[in-house]
This record gives sequence, structure tokens and C-alpha cells, in this order.
Amino acid sequence: MKFNPHDYQRYAIEYILSHPVTAAILDMGLGKTAITLTAIDLLLNDFFAVRKVLVVAPLRVASTTWPDEIRKWDHLSDLRFSVAVGTAKERIAALNADADIYIINRENLPWLVEKSGVPLDFDMAVLDELSSFKANSQRTKAFLKLRPRLKRVVGLTGTPSSNGLMDLFWEFRCLDMGERLGRFIGQYRLKYFTPGRRNGNIVYSYNLLPGAEDEIYNAISDITISMKAADHLAMPELISTEHPVYLSPKEWARYEKLKKGLILQFPEGEVTAANAAALSGKLSQMANGAVYSDESDAALIHDHKLDALEDIIESANGKPVLVAYWFQHDLVRITERLTSLKIPHERISTPESIARWNNGEITVGLIHPASAGHGLNLQKGGSTIVWFGLTWSLELYQQINARLWRQGQNSKTVVVQHIIAKGTIDERILKALSEKDSTQKSLIDAVKAVL
Repeated sequence: MKFNPHDYQRYAIEYILSHPVTAAILDMGLGKTAITLTAIDLLLNDFFAVRKVLVVAPLRVASTTWPDEIRKWDHLSDLRFSVAVGTAKERIAALNADADIYIINRENLPWLVEKSGVPLDFDMAVLDELSSFKANSQRTKAFLKLRPRLKRVVGLTGTPSSNGLMDLFWEFRCLDMGERLGRFIGQYRLKYFTPGRRNGNIVYSYNLLPGAEDEIYNAISDITISMKAADHLAMPELISTEHPVYLSPKEWARYEKLKKGLILQFPEGEVTAANAAALSGKLSQMANGAVYSDESDAALIHDHKLDALEDIIESANGKPVLVAYWFQHDLVRITERLTSLKIPHERISTPESIARWNNGEITVGLIHPASAGHGLNLQKGGSTIVWFGLTWSLELYQQINARLWRQGQNSKTVVVQHIIAKGTIDERILKALSEKDSTQKSLIDAVKAVL
């Protein structure tokens, strides 16, 4: 396929070419993979500025999205690539292959740097989903060991600070080795933040100092390009709706008892929640209709969300529906209900299932945000997303919605439906997401139990 870049894509390509270190904050659907590959092709074959490129990406993005993009565009046909996933033997064989670009999943980056034994003679690296390089993670430590060898680095993300500006420190530490935001997190906190909620010497959260946000942005502005899809694309209309369900008095009493007392007895076993985060998870499970006991059995609370999902699928009149679930018992119960209704369904978790979804062969696709959020192109398979259960993660929430609401969507409208158990923690989570607030404070405020 011939690549006819938009003006903003040309600008982004030129930016990467002219900046040895680039933080490319490109909104979902802007084609950041094609932009980066075009820049890599020019650096390799026109300017001879690099000769060996490492791409680090989420597993499915590494194994599917990057290879597919290289194969897709005519101008990239000369690029030789090798995908280093699978067993250690398969990864070593891939890393020893004769190629221009070596693609590895981020979980195997520590193995590559510390255990593989292959020459680490890369002179350029691309971190796809830069936001996943967090404090003290093994992948971050491994990349920081590799970083001094590299002449060029590109960090790609659509959500650089989904959990607050503290996230930016490690991301830019990976890019510029601490040149802009400092080499140590303590220095960064001292310069831009003040302790917020604390207990003695233990600090639970930090607040920005006056003017610090602008100072941070100014510090990184010389290597950062930021673009939003709505500014550059004729995006389809995005409609967000709620489909409310209501707990019965008996079900509500169970919910309130757990919220206030943290312990609730079921025939299946005892359910406990030791802290706010655990309690939030328990309440979310109950809102969805089932909750794990301490014996790992799922105790049934209600089927209201299943009934609502059935109604939504029926009203779709055969149009494909993508259903986002969070807990394993959600998947089990949804699958059982769809099977009983003889509605074709499949988990979207493999390259084959992604292809079937995009070919219109799946009526109901089931997707977990944590395993299939980044980089997957699902827009050709449908235009309706149903959130059966919500997540506190703003990044995962936005990424899943962007699987359909993106460039290449054939429908003029993308509908995101949220099945909400009224009066429950569902409402708090949706409010935090709508306000783009994914902080720990929102989670804790949502559960008012005395701990």
C-alpha cells in the first residue's frame, strides 16, 4: 500500500529525524508506528545515521502490530526485521538474524540486556508505550543499562502521565539519562512537588508546587512533540452513554454490609477486604454481579449486568459488539450467558482472533483492557464498545476506546456504553474517568469504610 502521509505525519517524521532524542506524544489513531518506521527507514537507508534498531513494545504489539505495519506499506519493503518473542532459543535465533530492526516485547528486555549474551550493539531504540517504563521496574533498570550505548531514542505514547506528572520522571530518565528532569527521583520531587497525604515520615501522595507544571513542560519541550487526534483527523463522532442497572434491596444490603464492615459471609466462604484498594476491587466485583471469596470461589450476587448486556447485544441487531471485562468471573459468566443464547462470541487475544474480528466474523468480541489495550487495530470490526466492568486506569480505559475510535473507522459514530450499577462504586469510577482523574486519591475517596 502506498503511504501518503498527512501533513502532521510529515511534521512528526521530520521531528524524529532532527531530534536524536524524541518523546512523541501522539494520540491514539494518528499512526505513530508508521511515522516512526518511516523515520527509521530514512535514518537507515538515506542518511546512514543508524544501522541497528531495537524496538521494545507490549507483547501483542511486538508480535503483530509492528510486523504488520512494515509489511503494509510499500516504502518500507526494504526494511528487514526480526521479532524476538517466544522461547529463549527462539529469541536468540531472532536476535542473531541479519536484520535492520529487532522487535522484542518489553517483558524480555531485562533478559536481553542481562542474560541473552547477544551483542548489545544497537545504536537506536524505540520504546513503544513509553508510559509503561515506571519507577524501579525491571524493564526500566534494564533499559537504563542499555541507554548509554544508543545514539538515538524515540519514546512513543498517547498517555504520558495518566497517573500524574510524577510518571514523567522515569520516562524522560530513559530518554535523556536525566538531562532535563534530573538523574534522581528525590531531586525531581524536591524541585517540583510538596508532600501531600502522609503519616509521619511516610508520604502517600505529592502535590505540584505552584507553577511547577509549566516548569516541567518547559524543561522537556525541546525534545517533545505532542499531537491530538481530534486536531488532525476527521474522527468519527464519539458517543458515551450509560446503561443503568439497579440492585434489589437484598443485594444492596449485601453490598452495603461489605462496604461498611469489610467482612461478609457467603455460603461459598468468607470475603474480606484488608484495605481501600482491595475493598474497591471487592465492591467493583459485587457491582458486576459476583465476588471472589477467600477460597477463590465466585459467589453470585446478581445477574443485572448480564441482562443489560443481553439487551444491548439484541438491540445491536447483529452488528458486532466489543465487550470489555475486568474480572475472570465476569468472563466466565458472560461466556456462559452468550453460549446459552447461542450468540457467537470469542476472546480477542490472539492475532488470529484479531483478524477474525476485523473481518466481521465475530458477533461479540470479549477483550480485557490490561492484555489488549495498546496498539491493536480493531476499528474495522465494529463501532460499539460495552464496558461490562470498569477500571480505575485512565490509560487502559482510553486505549480500549481508541481501538475503535480511531482513523480507519468506517462508521460515522462510535458508541461507548457503560453498564453501571447505580449507587455503587461504578459511579465513582466513571466520574473519575470522565474527569480524567485516575489518582489513588479518587480510589480511596470512593470507599468510605473505616479501615
